Amino acid sequence: MDAKVGDWVVTPRIGKPVEIQALWLNALWIGNQMSPEWKELFTRGRASFRSRFWNENAQCLFDVVDVDFRAGTTDATFRPNQIFAVGGLPLCLLDDNQARRVVQAVEERLLTPLGLRSLAANERDYKSRYEGGVWERDGSYHQGTVWPWLIGGFVEAWVRVRGGTAEAKEEARRRFVEPLMEHLNRAGIGHLPEIADAEAPHTPRGCPWQAWSVGEVLRLSQDVLA
Repeated sequence: MDAKVGDWVVTPRIGKPVEIQALWLNALWIGNQMSPEWKELFTRGRASFRSRFWNENAQCLFDVVDVDFRAGTTDATFRPNQIFAVGGLPLCLLDDNQARRVVQAVEERLLTPLGLRSLAANERDYKSRYEGGVWERDGSYHQGTVWPWLIGGFVEAWVRVRGGTAEAKEEARRRFVEPLMEHLNRAGIGHLPEIADAEAPHTPRGCPWQAWSVGEVLRLSQDVLA
């Protein structure tokens, strides 16, 4: 989340962001498949992740811990980044109950027909439209604006917490992928947009032909849901 206008960093998220920890722990797990020297570090890291990032009150994950490098502080802002602890990467880092809770919360608060919002609608800095000048657009880029490519990690997580059954895959295809496929005949014909407005009618914005948006739908269709 790198939007910046002049000296204004819109979403700094300084500390330990949840998705960076998910990437690092998945890298340790992959390394452990090739060399046992990474096993202890991965085991310790995953246990620490589950303990430090779990937000018991909200039944989801904190967005950042050790905020601004202050030990023990947490940021409970509700963003889609937490989904990568469950889907979108090779390994789910949470126990079954935690994983189900995260997926449920993300579905309830961030899911739209065009992907996931970058910020929940009840958060203070939420922006419902991506429009206006540079300050307004960059100020909303990661503050509610929908990102279609995030549907990949979400759908993979949604299927995982349901056991990866054929029934779960079929339901996921019908509920989440087919609505996106309908947009291939709108806006940038044959493609999906970079972003969209957070609120209906979820007007496509940004680049009309975004490779990572199309790429995640292809990954879902040909791999995750195959």
